[in-house]
Amino acid sequence: MAVNLPDTHGGDAGAGPAAPAAPVGGRAEARRARRAAEGRRSRAPRTGRSGRRPRPWWIEIPTMAAVGLVVALLIKTCLFQVFTIPSGSMENTLRIGDRVGVNKLAPLTGWKPEPGQPVVFKDPGDWLPPQPTDGNPVTSALGSALSFVGLVPPKDDNYLVKRVIATGGQTVQCAGTTLTVDGAKVDEPYLHPGDDSCAGLDFGPVTVPQGYVWVEGDHRSDSADSRYHQRGPGGGAVPVDNVVGPVSAVVWPLGHLDWFGWVGR
Repeated sequence: MAVNLPDTHGGDAGAGPAAPAAPVGGRAEARRARRAAEGRRSRAPRTGRSGRRPRPWWIEIPTMAAVGLVVALLIKTCLFQVFTIPSGSMENTLRIGDRVGVNKLAPLTGWKPEPGQPVVFKDPGDWLPPQPTDGNPVTSALGSALSFVGLVPPKDDNYLVKRVIATGGQTVQCAGTTLTVDGAKVDEPYLHPGDDSCAGLDFGPVTVPQGYVWVEGDHRSDSADSRYHQRGPGGGAVPVDNVVGPVSAVVWPLGHLDWFGWVGR
C-alpha cells in the first residue's frame, strides 16, 4: 500500500529537520550586545605595541631631558667639545667669537699633535690674565652645569688655540721673515694678510723638549704665543698633556662654517 512522505521543502531526503529560525527579539538583543562591546573598546585607553600605557607628560619630558643631557655629556667627554675664540691671534683662520669643534676622540685613539695643526690647549701657566667671575650665584651655577655637560664653552675659559709649529725634539728658529724647523723653511699660507713668519720677533734656535709642542698664532703680530713665554715652564713650549685636541671645524656662526678635517688638516 502507498505511504505519503512528509514534505522536505527541496532538502535531502536523509537530512534532519531544519533548525528553527531565531526569534526577532533574539536578533535585536545580539545587535545591542555587539554595539555595547564596541563602545567599551572605543573607550579603552590606547596602549603602545607592547601593551603598556604611555607615560604621562610630566614624566616623559623630564626623562627625555635627562637622556639628552647624558648624550651631551658623552659627546663632550669622548667626541667633540665646543670652544669660543676670544681673541684675534688666529685670524683670519679663526675669528673673534667663532665657535670651534675640537676632536676629543683623536687623543684617545693615539693621535699626537703635528706641525701645521691648529689645537686647543689648557693654559700651561700665566699665558692668560685672571678671568672675571660671575657674582650672581644662580647664573654662575647654571653656567657651570651647562659647561660641564658641554652645552656651552668651558666656564673658566682658560684655554687657548694656536697652531703647532714644531714638536718634541725639533729645533725651531725665526730670523728676518723666515721660520725654519730643523733648518727647513716653513711655508705658511695661513698667515694673516700683512704678517710675515717672524713679525719682527727673531728667536732661536730653540729645541722643543720631548712631550711638548711649540705653538704660534696665525696672526703672528697679534699673538702672545710660545715666542713670548720662553722664560716660563717648558721654555715657551706647551706640554702635550695640556692639549685637548685638534680643531676640526668652525661650527658657528653660519657665515663662517669651515672644516679642517678629523685632525685639523
